[in-house]
Amino acid sequence: MAIQFLRGNSQAPKGHAIFVVRNRNDANNVFCTYCIVPPIPMSIAKYIPPLLAAHLPTEELQDSDTISGMPIPPIPEEGQTLEYMQLLAEHRDDDLCDIGSVSSRDDMARMNLAAEACQEYGQMYTSYIATIQTRKREAQRFSVEKLDADSLVFHAMPERQKLAELGKLIGTARYAIEGHDQQLLRETEQQMQRIAGTLAEKYRGSELVTAAISPNERGARLSGLYLSRAYKLLDEEYADIPGIERDIRELKDAG
Repeated sequence: MAIQFLRGNSQAPKGHAIFVVRNRNDANNVFCTYCIVPPIPMSIAKYIPPLLAAHLPTEELQDSDTISGMPIPPIPEEGQTLEYMQLLAEHRDDDLCDIGSVSSRDDMARMNLAAEACQEYGQMYTSYIATIQTRKREAQRFSVEKLDADSLVFHAMPERQKLAELGKLIGTARYAIEGHDQQLLRETEQQMQRIAGTLAEKYRGSELVTAAISPNERGARLSGLYLSRAYKLLDEEYADIPGIERDIRELKDAG
């Protein structure tokens, strides 16, 4: 059968839908039921009392092992208009699906149509969720691969280039702080930490990063001092380092 989505997307079903069945005997009236796909796998067989289960065919118990979708009520009810169901679906944020037409006098046909449509809708939902999980795994793998590639690049960089990159990222971090851009700040912090992790401990890279992402003006000044100190170490201008160290201590004490 073919389910027609009047609201929603067949490629991304919500897992809950209002089903409408057109009444062949009255064009102004529709039958309705609600299809829900449990977000957690559920087995009805677990809830059938042993005494009753002993009298059920094995095939029926196997069929009830997992539910992909269930219609509530099992037989679509009549008495509502399509316009009302459209309004209801909009306010409830449900999918709205046309699943076909039946005679108002054929209850069995309505029940079978609802059951078949629920199974099909459940399969659509299951496929959609599987696609989401696949995309998430691929995104995570890409992220790890990118991190590994960046780490290799940073390890291969000369120390001076690493410090230059940190200097640029300090500016980016301060821009993100002033603009209240938390996502940019997190990404910049991660980038800085990866670079700082490849520097020798004497450069105090982790302290530089902590200062750079600090929201106050003292953090901006401290990160600049740490960067200046790192350049002095790199250039072996040791005579200038005590003065920078003193300024760092004074700023920390003032905070």
